[in-house]
Amino acid sequence: MSFIKINKKKCIKCGACVEVCPRSILRMGKGWVSQAAEKAELLCMKCGHCVSVCPQGAFSLQKMPASKCVPVKETLNITPKEIVQFLKTRRSIRIYKGKKVPRSLIEKIIGAACYAPTGMNRENVKWKVVYDKSEVVKLKNLTVEWMKSLVKKRDRMAQMYSFPAMVAACERGNDVILRDAPHVIIAYGHKSDPIAGISSIIALSNLELAIHGHQLGGCWAGFLDRAIMSYPKLQKALKLPKDHQSYGSMMVGYPKYNYKRIPQRKPIDIIW
Repeated sequence: MSFIKINKKKCIKCGACVEVCPRSILRMGKGWVSQAAEKAELLCMKCGHCVSVCPQGAFSLQKMPASKCVPVKETLNITPKEIVQFLKTRRSIRIYKGKKVPRSLIEKIIGAACYAPTGMNRENVKWKVVYDKSEVVKLKNLTVEWMKSLVKKRDRMAQMYSFPAMVAACERGNDVILRDAPHVIIAYGHKSDPIAGISSIIALSNLELAIHGHQLGGCWAGFLDRAIMSYPKLQKALKLPKDHQSYGSMMVGYPKYNYKRIPQRKPIDIIW
């Protein structure tokens, strides 16, 4: 049985599904779309381009029926001016309200982030949400421990990023590492996957934009990321599945302040 299904009453034989297939595993045969090879199902990335592009909703995959795919609402499309302002008003938020973000909203923004490209549609990004504030504080404290160890070794990184001053600030109660954020979201993947790291960073970028779109605030947790890379105690505390590793993390919460203007940036640097 073919893994593709065509509703012949709806199909207008436009061939769009054949043209957009990234693996070229579809063909027009006797006026109807069919598999281009016996092993087409094995080559299929399950990206859904074929199902998505069909103007009549006539094309389905065996495990992705058109009826289960949400139709695109043209009325929700945003204008070029709106998208430019949206991107330019994204800020790295470092001051948060002391308020939890509902789990359902976090799931929603992660769901949007999962539509980021993952190379061959591998969908290889996994997520860990550090939801309880006490657990976020533990991550911050372990990062401070890591910083202290580098200061003691007189490591170049400790000098470059003023770790002594950062440690002192944290000990005074000023969290300059995770900024008293209520939550941290971590993207991770399997160590053996050569593109899991890139996929995770792209997905986190989508996550940050989804956060912005829901009037939440986010900021990349760079010092936490560096600590996770080299501090076994912190790696153990994350309790990630065996043979997996963190590839990036982001603070998340409700921003205390709203920004009213778009700051200037350097002139764009383009080589044509």
